[in-house]
Amino acid sequence: MSQDRSPRAILIFWIPLALQWVMMALEGPFLAAVIARLADPAFNLAAYGVAFAFAILVESPVIMLMSASTALVEDRHSYLKLRRFALALNLLSTGLLLVMLTPAVYRVVMLELVGLPEPVAELAYGALWLLLPWPAAIGYRRFLHGLLIRSGRTRRVAYGTGIRLLGMAATALLLAGTGIPGVWVGAAALSAGVVVEALVARGMAAEVVRGLLADSAGGGQPGGVSPVGVGEEADTPLDFRSIARFYYPLALTSLIGLTTQPLLTFFMGRSPFPVESLALFPVVMGLTFLFNALGLSFQEAAIALVGKRGEHARELARFATGLALFGFLSMAALTFTPLADVWFQRVAGLPPELAQRAVTPARVAVLLPALAVVLAFQRALLVQARHTRPITLATVLEVAGIALLFPLLGWGLGWMGVTAAFSALLAGRILGVSFLTVRASRVRARAGGVRRG
Repeated sequence: MSQDRSPRAILIFWIPLALQWVMMALEGPFLAAVIARLADPAFNLAAYGVAFAFAILVESPVIMLMSASTALVEDRHSYLKLRRFALALNLLSTGLLLVMLTPAVYRVVMLELVGLPEPVAELAYGALWLLLPWPAAIGYRRFLHGLLIRSGRTRRVAYGTGIRLLGMAATALLLAGTGIPGVWVGAAALSAGVVVEALVARGMAAEVVRGLLADSAGGGQPGGVSPVGVGEEADTPLDFRSIARFYYPLALTSLIGLTTQPLLTFFMGRSPFPVESLALFPVVMGLTFLFNALGLSFQEAAIALVGKRGEHARELARFATGLALFGFLSMAALTFTPLADVWFQRVAGLPPELAQRAVTPARVAVLLPALAVVLAFQRALLVQARHTRPITLATVLEVAGIALLFPLLGWGLGWMGVTAAFSALLAGRILGVSFLTVRASRVRARAGGVRRG
């Protein structure tokens, strides 16, 4: 990979990844708009938000496979080791969803713990069955996308996601006229899209995989050793134990972080305007995710470009600063102008009353895209330095802040559930980013020493 880390070079490398995340971010608003135009939109949107939240939760073990393969896979040895590790995680995620779908378990979780209305719980149950292929397909394609990113083939990642989006949209439009519940249309479309993307990723990564299988020496590193990170004194063999030690904090980070949506679902179900809040949450979250895509896409790009010892951290920090400012201003321009009504009524298809209620939580979330960029840069530095535990601790602090603040706002002050939810999300993210600032600064300081040396 070229050593050029000019803003133009970073932009060219990052743009396909950004397009990938933007396309994925469009899934939520698109499917919410389809569901909003079918029968019983409030109940179906609420069920869609619940089903998607729990599908994402059981997907948590595989979320960081793209970061792992970007950072760790160098040759035949490391590829085969991480591929087996990824397969085990895919099986685990699918098994977790099957356990969740056991009728006795499902009723306890959804009706007794979460407190969903019976109609919403029934709709979400069918949707989760349709989402059964989701975790394994996501895990497989994220593993392959990491290989493509590491090899500099980021355009292929974007092409694959474009095909996924087309498959998802075609499935949704075909099923919309069948009369089945809207949430089932959305779930089936999501599953179809990710399965298509996983198959496409396999074909696009075939050349990279053949090169890895032919490389038994890891570019001159005998036995397939993993590259050192900042502060490490020696290369270490990549085996299942070292993979688990590296990956465990990342998986735990995903698991803890992804409990946020089910946690907020539980809180919103017991707050003022529960059905309206559950219906609006996926719509506003979809809009926020669209702008958060800037930061989410930057993480893997930064891991690939920062250098094995963090020697390019300064250039990436400057790029991240501009990206964070752009994300903030873009979302502010939409949520604090008449464009908000255009988005929520015409694009998202919400009835006027629901659209009006969506504006306040969307404005609360306006800082989240900038914070997503900062967090992505901090995580990239720590992942490349092999210091993944602080990432987990930051996520614990973030979720704890959410869990403490929502009851105060939603139950104590009587705020509408969805507004309290995004207020708590913002406060928790600020807490997590603040914690990582010190840790990432230490990594940058060590990287500066390496660079000067």
